[in-house]
Amino acid sequence: MRSIIVNKKYDGKYLSHFLFDSFSGLTPNLFYKTLRKKDIRVNDVRVSKDVIVHTYDEIKIYVVDSLLYKSFSPDIVYEDNNILVVNKPSDIEVVGENSLTGFLKDFLLVREQKSIFIEPCHRLDRNTTGLVLFAKNETALQILLQKFKVHEIEKHYLATVYGIPKISHQTLTAFLFKDSKKSLVYISDEPKQGYVKIITSYSIVKKFPEKNYSILDVCLHTGKTHQIRAHLAHIGHPILGDGKYGNNQINKKFGYKTQQLCSYSLTFNFITDAGMLNYLNGKTIKMKD
Repeated sequence: MRSIIVNKKYDGKYLSHFLFDSFSGLTPNLFYKTLRKKDIRVNDVRVSKDVIVHTYDEIKIYVVDSLLYKSFSPDIVYEDNNILVVNKPSDIEVVGENSLTGFLKDFLLVREQKSIFIEPCHRLDRNTTGLVLFAKNETALQILLQKFKVHEIEKHYLATVYGIPKISHQTLTAFLFKDSKKSLVYISDEPKQGYVKIITSYSIVKKFPEKNYSILDVCLHTGKTHQIRAHLAHIGHPILGDGKYGNNQINKKFGYKTQQLCSYSLTFNFITDAGMLNYLNGKTIKMKD
């Protein structure tokens, strides 16, 4: 049995709407079967139909956890009392419906047998894999959001790109414009109105001249939408599998359907005080081998 309280977002909404959003594994068939059995209570009153609920209503649903929550076993790379780092798979958003954050909350609810605070401190694109840092309390969240803002958390990525850069190590500076309507960004070598400065560094990790591709270690000095993907494409080395900024014919040739980009390392380089998180200073968290 699970007991949950209706929040303001669902005031005046149908019970089904609230429950489907609250429990990732709940299906329409299971919901209506549970109604028929009168195994759902609203303010301790059994209901047999899809009723309207209101803020602060208490909903009790008598269904086992294994049916209420989708089966999800997160790849936890690091965890302590304040933070949790998860290896995000491809084809999943960090936030939103059916997201990494939602599945992680479900997993931790079952593991801990209580609801706990868990919020992401940054995001990765849907098809970018790798490390996502979560805060386990509000204080840690605010500290880490600020540390990302002032660039005191260093993120490294591995990118498989078309071609081989002529320069083995380079720090690139350009300007980025975000077109939210098209969900695209544009890169310019010169400053323009509406464009923001971006800085991206890369080092060649491995070259494959016979097939004309290479693997780069990429470091973000600024964290803008699609920055790595667009910036590398701008210099003529798009990430393989990237359907938005890459070349579809090249992607087809290499057999990649999603961008080959992975966030593999996080380093805490605190210059200013981090309060309760000072113990993380100098620590690097990497993907498991």
